Amino acid sequence: MSRRRFLKASALIGAGAVAGGFASPAADAGQQKAPAGATKKPIRILMGGYGPPTTGFSLGLKMIGDRLEAKFGKDVEVKYVYNIIDLGYRGEDILWLVEDGVLTLGYQSSSYLTDRVPDLGLADLPFLFSDGAVARGKMDGRLGQVLAARIEAKMNYRILGWFENGFRHVSNRLRPIHTPADMKGMTIRVLPSKVQERTFELLGAKPKIMDLSEVLPAVIAGTLDAQENPFANTVTYGVHKYHHFHTATNHFYLSRPIFLHRPSVDAWPRALQEEMQAAIRDAVAFQRVSHVKEEEDAMVAIRKEGGEILELTPDEHKAFVAAVTPIYGEVRGQYDRELLSLVNL
Repeated sequence: MSRRRFLKASALIGAGAVAGGFASPAADAGQQKAPAGATKKPIRILMGGYGPPTTGFSLGLKMIGDRLEAKFGKDVEVKYVYNIIDLGYRGEDILWLVEDGVLTLGYQSSSYLTDRVPDLGLADLPFLFSDGAVARGKMDGRLGQVLAARIEAKMNYRILGWFENGFRHVSNRLRPIHTPADMKGMTIRVLPSKVQERTFELLGAKPKIMDLSEVLPAVIAGTLDAQENPFANTVTYGVHKYHHFHTATNHFYLSRPIFLHRPSVDAWPRALQEEMQAAIRDAVAFQRVSHVKEEEDAMVAIRKEGGEILELTPDEHKAFVAAVTPIYGEVRGQYDRELLSLVNL
């Protein structure tokens, strides 16, 4: 039995033990039809993520669920699995958990989808957006709409919004990073994205694609020199306890699509579909505000742990941009004219 099938079977077998259980549409279909006078079963909505319940992502999920319950009462049953990693899954497993209908709704950094939807690699390009306002505008506008449509064309999802993962920075155990030369030879964990892998090759580092569940053990063991994340993620995952050097590189801006199991959503009553869309829109706005505060709090936590946060000078920033510039010439032959025009390339 494959690992994926084993984990899916385990989730279904353990349904009663996890937040009301992972529902199986196939199991429901095999049951006898209820008598006409029986109480109608509520629509079960199981939302999942891969972080503690205190993060803006998890609180955003709770916000969505609370709104649906307030609107529809006993007609819906909302459950949460805030961190699938606590149950023995990998961070990447949330993709198939939703696509196969084990979970109804999840989120994940778009880089994890690039293997199935290569066009999403465009959003991984380094220094693509000048600031958060520009990035949000792009993801809420035509760029986000086109990327969502291309995901839906290749995966069993409905994409109803984009959480903000935000700008990412480098932390490491070896030395301060002021220039690309300081990264030469460093092993650094990257997300499963060829664009990200190539970016760090251009910076002189040795990129290693690793699932989130693998990162902290490697950091603790000292087999991984560096990693890159928003400051909030670095603290959430405990990396700041082992990495002393942090550099605010702002090299990637990433989003986390909010994806739902398409057959489930498409079978819902129209009112529930519309309320879910509205709830997600408000949750995205909430999570983005939370993200700003979480980044500020994370910087305090890093310094409290004894870590050093280095802000690049304008000239140092230019050196990083110059080092990765070749990737833009390389990708012009990989993406179509529509996509390139949406990011002014």
